[in-house]
Amino acid sequence: MGRAPLYSVTQDEIMSRACIDDPYSLYARLRNEHPIARIGESGVHAVANWELVDEALGREADFSANLTGVLFRGEDGDPSVFDLSAVGGSHVIATADDPDHAVHRKISQPRLDARRIAKMEPLLRAWTREALSPWIAQGGGDCVPIAERVPALAIANLLGLPETDVDRFRVWAMMGGDILAGEADAERLGFLARETSAMALYLGEHFDRASEAPSDAPDAPLLHALALGVRACKIERQEAIGIAIVMFGAGGESTAALLGSAMRRLAEDPELAERLRSDAALIPRFLEEVLRLDSPFNFHYRSVRQECSLGGYDLVPGDRLMLLWASANRDAAQHKTPDALLLDRKHPKKHMGFGRGMHFCIGAPLARLEARVLIEETLAQTSLLQPRTNEAGDETTPYLQYANSIFIRRLDKLDLEVTRAGS
Repeated sequence: MGRAPLYSVTQDEIMSRACIDDPYSLYARLRNEHPIARIGESGVHAVANWELVDEALGREADFSANLTGVLFRGEDGDPSVFDLSAVGGSHVIATADDPDHAVHRKISQPRLDARRIAKMEPLLRAWTREALSPWIAQGGGDCVPIAERVPALAIANLLGLPETDVDRFRVWAMMGGDILAGEADAERLGFLARETSAMALYLGEHFDRASEAPSDAPDAPLLHALALGVRACKIERQEAIGIAIVMFGAGGESTAALLGSAMRRLAEDPELAERLRSDAALIPRFLEEVLRLDSPFNFHYRSVRQECSLGGYDLVPGDRLMLLWASANRDAAQHKTPDALLLDRKHPKKHMGFGRGMHFCIGAPLARLEARVLIEETLAQTSLLQPRTNEAGDETTPYLQYANSIFIRRLDKLDLEVTRAGS
């Protein structure tokens, strides 16, 4: 099968600090001129427009969700692929194909049902108020710890882990994206893989405790549902622990990314913040636009299973696709004025911020609830939210910093000034 010439994205384009801070210029060029493009000689192919991403998602026979390798900067500086089979790992939930994916989802979905997640709102609101209180009292500061702490507590509650270990959760919950960041060298990737093993041991201990007397109550922790799945021989113990690990990254880092992006947009647009203060019913629509414009995950991978073609380009086994959610979400063929935040879109949830199709994010109800509660509480308790400037009144010292990752759109720093409501 012949391979047609294809535009090549260089590491200086996709892996530069400039692209990490603002990937959308590159995405727009790819989407409009090269909707499928190879990344150097890595065998990874960026898929940039909605139509092709959507097509790839519907072709599981050709494209596997199994995460077999990730893009990183090789020793020579060029894009290369780190083979994850060298450090083991399992394929569960987001990285599983059917029939395994369907089994994993059926076991986990009931505990993440929107109606059951809604019952967590009082607890989430209490955690959020507790985290916001000292931050607002001191006039603001870096709000990233808040954006990380609340999702970590939520995951602990969901799985049935002790809240006293939350600081440990924060580290692990924010670690998953590092493996896909693109900048980690082989040594760092090996370290992350070993740390993931340590997390697996910790989760394994709690899983084994849950397995001693697993509850089938609808609101029982997810570890109990997984234990029952093992007992019924639907999944293996390793798969159950793998699902719990995925929940850390998917429920922790991605939600923290959403919370940070939402806070940034409010701080940078006082009129928008005031509009949402006066009409809190618009907050869910605001959050859907944040998900579309600042997708927590820029992309996910697919592995080519057999000789096939996509967008007129031939692919072979061993190739990989990088499905650019963040690019597809700004496709003008799908969204009017795609780069603008509009609160009156006819179909506000028409985006790929939570993925799409059979792998649509299982934790979407929880992420939406956490984000709504944080924004409601922040706006209710403040009268002003703005970027913090230094003493000279300029931005020589940036008030924000994105994680050094091509994969996750997450803020490592977001330094804001706030004024308490009524002050």
